[in-house]
Amino acid sequence: MADKRWMAPVPSSESGIRNVVLVGPTGSGKTTLVEDLLTAAGVLAKAGRVEAGSTVCDHDPAAVVQHRSVSLAVASFLWDGVVVNLIDTPGYADYVGEVRAGLRAADAALFVVSAVDGVDGSTQQLWSECEAIGLPRVIVVTKLDRERADFDETVAVCQRVFTGGGGVLPLILPIHGEGQTIVGFIDLLTTGIHEWTTGAEQELESEAEHRDLIDRARNELIEGIITESEDETLMDRFVAGEAIDVQTLAADLERAVARGHFHPVIASAHAASYLLRTITRSLPSPIEREVPVVTSIAGEPTTPLAADSDGPLCAEVIKTTTDPYVGRVSLVRIFSGTLRADDAVHVSGHFSPGTGHQDHDVDERIGVLSAVLGAEQQPLDRGIAGSIVAVSRLSRAETGDTLSSPSAPLLMEPWQMPEPLLPVAITAHSAGDDDKLATALARLLAEDPTLRLEHVASTGQTVVWCLGEAHADLVVNRLRTRYGVTVDSEPVRLALRETFAASASGSGRVVKQSGGHGQYAVCEITVEPLPAGGGFEFVDKVVGGAIPRAFIPSVEKGLRQQLAKGVAAGYPLVDIRVTLVDGRAHSVDSSDLAFQSAGALALKDAASKVDLALLEPIVAISVLVPDDHVGNVLADLATRRGRVTGTESEPGGRTRVTALVPESEVSRYAIDVRSITHGTGSYTRAPAGFAPMPAIAAKRLLGG
Repeated sequence: MADKRWMAPVPSSESGIRNVVLVGPTGSGKTTLVEDLLTAAGVLAKAGRVEAGSTVCDHDPAAVVQHRSVSLAVASFLWDGVVVNLIDTPGYADYVGEVRAGLRAADAALFVVSAVDGVDGSTQQLWSECEAIGLPRVIVVTKLDRERADFDETVAVCQRVFTGGGGVLPLILPIHGEGQTIVGFIDLLTTGIHEWTTGAEQELESEAEHRDLIDRARNELIEGIITESEDETLMDRFVAGEAIDVQTLAADLERAVARGHFHPVIASAHAASYLLRTITRSLPSPIEREVPVVTSIAGEPTTPLAADSDGPLCAEVIKTTTDPYVGRVSLVRIFSGTLRADDAVHVSGHFSPGTGHQDHDVDERIGVLSAVLGAEQQPLDRGIAGSIVAVSRLSRAETGDTLSSPSAPLLMEPWQMPEPLLPVAITAHSAGDDDKLATALARLLAEDPTLRLEHVASTGQTVVWCLGEAHADLVVNRLRTRYGVTVDSEPVRLALRETFAASASGSGRVVKQSGGHGQYAVCEITVEPLPAGGGFEFVDKVVGGAIPRAFIPSVEKGLRQQLAKGVAAGYPLVDIRVTLVDGRAHSVDSSDLAFQSAGALALKDAASKVDLALLEPIVAISVLVPDDHVGNVLADLATRRGRVTGTESEPGGRTRVTALVPESEVSRYAIDVRSITHGTGSYTRAPAGFAPMPAIAAKRLLGG
């Protein structure tokens, strides 16, 4: 837990801020690294443990139970005159939306890699995304005291898989004591040794017996730094054997790292203070990074913004939490301008249709402005450009929303969010739960932009679209523990359709004339199948006034009502042409209602005389995978009744596979494609109409 020495850190200027996101696989040690950094900075008296649920960043009850991060968390503190905002993110693939939010808020990234487990496919993809936007990165190697840990091999793996511009080289070398114990490290720039064998840090000079190892690694580092240097004479001087002074190397290193041209590797053991120096001296401040694209709320271009506290207010909500007692709290990254407690702001959220998120443009007044250390908050008077702060009382703000001045509202270009592709159908467990479900779901949607809500009219189900099973479990858990709503899951029902397999004729009779005002209507129809997507056509071929003209629309109305209900398995009937060919009417007893009923009966009669085809929804999927996994993906699609429509090479040794697949075969594909590709594959989907279901499956549903 946080020590009482923590005070709300206040930056002196925009250049005195470092926003750093921690990225890496689950279990790589990101949260533990935050604890070490907080302890080294004097914020904590003793580092917490993930297993004990005592860490600063894993304060979410679900994270405590699962012993892993499930959401983004921020730890702000002051070190060496600089406000450092560490953004801890989950490593599990289901929570990648939280990672993307962290990347938007950050100006640099620490890629945390376990010396035992290495780099997974998802982390490689995130590295490529950072490379594309030029985000500065430092690699931190953890768990060096574990069995099978190998620092040199981990560095080699990083050099191999973290592709793109810039060098990947260690700044320090760990020193091993007995067994796998790390007792210190060698600083390759200064060649000094930092050792903790006595329990306190000692700075020693390197011994002659280690000089060959040190010189080899140091020469590689110096060459890598000089390659990125702006001083073109340095390489010639180095090759000629001239010693380059440490100050020159350090300055060039800091510039190269800040620009994303060089990616140093640091062993985490006993190196928290060294890493803090790297963060504050080598990683960029907000003024060195471009502000994301901003437009007016109508989408019109505006003057590009900079990290200037005197500029127009523009901030973005990177995280929203809702507590039944405290209310809504928003974590906000201020990109431009200054935000003060009790300020009036314009809240703008624009979402894609069909996500369940409602667009909104409203003016609100913020409450308390706070610095954040995990779950702990301390009030601030203001937040300047570059700051990350917590804001209360924004009742309409959702994750991803833009905050700006009411007099000059702005909209920030949204960050890239993964599409939720795992459907989970839920129902309220009781009537009491049903009363609270809609409100609870709305609050969860405000917190999580990767969540999509769909009310499927054709099946009557409420479907929550998630990123994976762990994400779905978290949603159900939060509904229960946070909002007191218990839900049950059920299989997602397919929105099937029925159609005629061949032409048929049918007759519908409604005759009731036993006393009083009766009912009389007779219809004769023929039904023909139409091509897929043909919908419904109604043709009137009645001659001689067999059915009065006033009742022809009544027949069509009855047919359409029966189409919606279906005629066999209860699914809507589509792609048919119905021709009204004959009928009879009574001058007194015929009515609109009678001819509606007769039309419906005629359609059911025709259906009873012919085989019906059941149509299943088809989706067009696009799967992006490394070239090595294309064969596995194609083989898997074949088992899902998929029809591959193309393959196309993509940059970075990847291939895009497109296919048409029955929707019933890809309900869990979001999970399966990760397994098939070892976490390196992704896919998107879109509706692609309907196609006949295989006879065996159709007969089973129809009871044949």
